Amino acid sequence: MRAFLPLVLAIAVASCGGDQAKPATQLPSTTPAPAASATTAKPRIVFLGDSLTAGLGLAPDKSYPSVIGKRLKDRGLDYDVVNAGVSGDTSAGGVRRVDWSLDGDVRVLVVALGGNDGLRGLSIGEMKKNLAAILDRAKARRIPVILAGMEAPPNFGDDYTKAFRAVYADLAKEYSVTFIPFLLHGVAGDATLNQADGIHPNVRGAELVADIVWAELEPVLRRPKDQHP
Repeated sequence: MRAFLPLVLAIAVASCGGDQAKPATQLPSTTPAPAASATTAKPRIVFLGDSLTAGLGLAPDKSYPSVIGKRLKDRGLDYDVVNAGVSGDTSAGGVRRVDWSLDGDVRVLVVALGGNDGLRGLSIGEMKKNLAAILDRAKARRIPVILAGMEAPPNFGDDYTKAFRAVYADLAKEYSVTFIPFLLHGVAGDATLNQADGIHPNVRGAELVADIVWAELEPVLRRPKDQHP
């Protein structure tokens, strides 16, 4: 299955946009962009990612961050879920957006970036540097991070694919953050869990992605604040 996943993700991130990230207003989102709602006193969970996070092709309430938002509400956990997913975004774009994404009382940052770096064959060293910069910003504010891994397409060779995958595991270990090896595990490659384009998760697929993230997010939320890094 693993040998097939990088090819699937290569197709998926191809639809995440061009070199210029599309405005967030074109994408499904659970709440306004952080800069537009910075006055709220409610604690926040921020999802920093690309179109897979934004929920491209889904109704706003069906993206995986929105599904998690509903789950939080059903459990009486009062958080503002901020979908900071932008189509076409790379790890470099995430660095440019991270400061305003972390406005307000952010309790957890979910980072799901790098797929577009892999699609374009961008420097793995630069990607690692960018993701590390995001983790550094969160660490400076004592914000717990959940790092979601991605897969690179196979057309750049096995060495690139392995090195790309290792970036996430290495950073998760270095920064002692919660780690999801592959955001689309069990969803990528399954036609019944993806939209008609065979690329982005459909409603059921997004629910399964939400399950993957929730399994790591819930323990972080229940951890006493003074036990966070």
